[in-house]
Order: sequence, then C-alpha cells, then structure tokens
Amino acid sequence: MAASRLARAAPAAAGAALHAAGGRLPLPGGDTEIDWKAYMAQVEGVINGTYDYTQLQGNTGPLVYPAGFVYIFMGLYYATGQGTDIRMAQHIFAVLYLATLLLVFLIYHQTCKVPPFVFFFMCCASYRVHSIFVLRLFNDPVAMVLLFLSINLLLAQRWGWGCCCFSLAVSVKMNVLLFAPGLLFLLLTQFGFRGALPKLGICAGLQVALGLPFLLKNPVGYLSRSFDLGRQFLFRWTVNWRFLPEALFLHRAFHLALLAAHLTLLLLFALCRWHSTGESILSLLRDPSKRKVPPQPLTPNQIVSTLFTSNFIGICFSRSLHYQFYVWYFHTLPYLLWATPARWLTHLLRLLVLGLIELSWNTYPSTSCSSAALHVCHAVILLQLWLGPQPFPKSTQHSKKAH
Repeated sequence: MAASRLARAAPAAAGAALHAAGGRLPLPGGDTEIDWKAYMAQVEGVINGTYDYTQLQGNTGPLVYPAGFVYIFMGLYYATGQGTDIRMAQHIFAVLYLATLLLVFLIYHQTCKVPPFVFFFMCCASYRVHSIFVLRLFNDPVAMVLLFLSINLLLAQRWGWGCCCFSLAVSVKMNVLLFAPGLLFLLLTQFGFRGALPKLGICAGLQVALGLPFLLKNPVGYLSRSFDLGRQFLFRWTVNWRFLPEALFLHRAFHLALLAAHLTLLLLFALCRWHSTGESILSLLRDPSKRKVPPQPLTPNQIVSTLFTSNFIGICFSRSLHYQFYVWYFHTLPYLLWATPARWLTHLLRLLVLGLIELSWNTYPSTSCSSAALHVCHAVILLQLWLGPQPFPKSTQHSKKAH
C-alpha cells in the first residue's frame, strides 16, 4: 500500500521539487560561486596538457578529486562555454537534482518502509540541498547521483554494473567510500570471498583505467592528491565540531580517536546487526554453497539498510563536515528514521529529528549549539538502528536451516 502511494506521489513531488530548485533559478553571480571557478581552472589545466596532479591548481587550492571528476567536469566545461555560462550549468544541475530524486524514489519504492508524506519534506523543505545542487554547483551531487544509480542496480541484482557505477561515483569524490564497508559485506554475503573478487576487480580496474593518463605521468602525485585520507580541514567551515577548541579539532590524536570509533562501530554492526546466522563472521569468506546456513537472496531492505547504515556511521565520526557534505546522507535520512519501527519514536519525533538536522545544516556560521544538536540527532538515529529489528533476522535464517 505504501509503495503504491509512493509511486503515485513521485511525479507530483518531483514537480514541486523542480519549482523549488529549478523553476526559478537565481541570477548567476559571485555570491553563489564557491568552487565552480576552481573546478573549471583545474579541468582547463588538463585540457591544456597538464597530467601531473601536483601541477593542477584552482583559485581555492590544488585538485584533490580523482580522475572521474576531471572527465565529468570537462564535459561541463565544454557544455557551459568554458565554464562561463552559469545559467546553463544551473539548469544542468537542476536536471541532476530531479534525476537524484527519481533514483531515490525508486529505492524507497522497493523498500516500502517510509510513509509517502515524508517525501514532501525531502523534495521541498531543504533550502541547503537546493543550494548545494543549483546555486553552488558542487561535485558532491554528481557523486551521489551515481551512487544512487549503483544502489538501484544492486537492487536489480546487477552486481557487476552496480560495482561499476559505485567505482565511478568514487572517482568523482572519495566520500562514497563510506558506503564501501557495507558493499563489501553484501558482496561477501552473496558470493563469498572468491565470488566477490571479480566484483572488487571491477571497482579497482575502473579506477586504474580512469586514472591511467595521470598515473603514467606521476603516480605518487595522483594517488596522494586524489585519495588523500589525511587532508586537514579548516575549523571555520566545520558543521559538526564547532563546540570543540580549535586546537583539539586539529589534533592528530582526535582524528585517530574518531577513526577508531568509526571502525569499532562498523565492526559491532557487522557482527551483531548484519551477520546473524549463528556462524562465525569468517564464514562469509566461504563459498555460499558450502556454508552451514545457505544464504537466501538479499532483500531490498537488507541491501539498503546495510549501505545506508555504513555511510551514516562514517558521517557520525567524520573529522569535519562542511556544508556541501549534507547531500552525502540527506536523502538517506528518512529511511534511517522510518525503516526500524520504534514505539518511543513517533512520526512527530522523527520529523522533529529531521527538522533539527536541517536547522543545524542551515545555521551559518555553525555554533556550539547547532553542532551539539546535530550530534544528538545522529545519536538518536544510531540508537534506533541498534535497537530496532535486525535487517538479517536470526529467526528466519535458523528456521530455514531446520527446515
């Protein structure tokens, strides 16, 4: 019932979103530009024959995104008159916004977990998301639309194509790797270690193929710039850690503590929430036909829950969240809040959590209160995900084994 209502609501919601995001585009001007000119300058360097990543610069700094970003924004460079036609770029990103909504709606349609009224808020209530897409022209939305396409392919059991699109999304921006632990767990669950290797090979092979011109010129420069896991963030832009002293925010020990917490929580979810057959988690390395409990085909909710939770855990323990990073998880929040039934979390309280998260991301500059509120909301969602029903229920697995 919920799925059919969602399908009927999708066209109207998309039309409302078009009016909100693309129906009346703002006049192009310097007040809406942050990274667009830098993107165009970096791409122009490649067009002019510079393949050494250490030599590619923009007005906001060096090029720090993988090769897929270069190719996609090279297309935008030509489509917008060498980056000068901002109006055309805004129209392209408005279409990208609608494509993102369509792909997200298709995912939610298959899970049948979120009530249709929530999609009004997803489409029309976020000024920040509309700004990220249509005003700021960041690369984050490009990476996320490819990620949602990948998830749709995984739901259709097109695992090879899904991994290909996932790797393409990573090649635009590295944040998509936050979904990687969940994807690895799903691949091992479905195929075992040997069966997962070809899918992982697709991911790795595409990265090599896209980066080949730059790897041949300066492999260390390309890898260190495009996959720099230790890049330092500026305290002035942080959304999530404003209440900390700047010295602590920049301290390496704090970063290592966050990484440890991130990995620990991922391991706990993998052991206690995602894997529940009664066997050791190392059984995932075996061929599925040789396990004590043969795996059943993964359901849409198992796939979506694992991927969305993996990403959300990474965001909760990020060293810093900048304003454009909101799109990394904005479209997943309704599922995370409504997928697991909890009597203590009513519809009204869930909407309140969504509203507080939106308010935190719209507070500029961020304050100690807005950052603290964001962490409280994240903690509520994490608690619900931990206490709610398991996406891989034990009872189902054991009953199948006994039968």
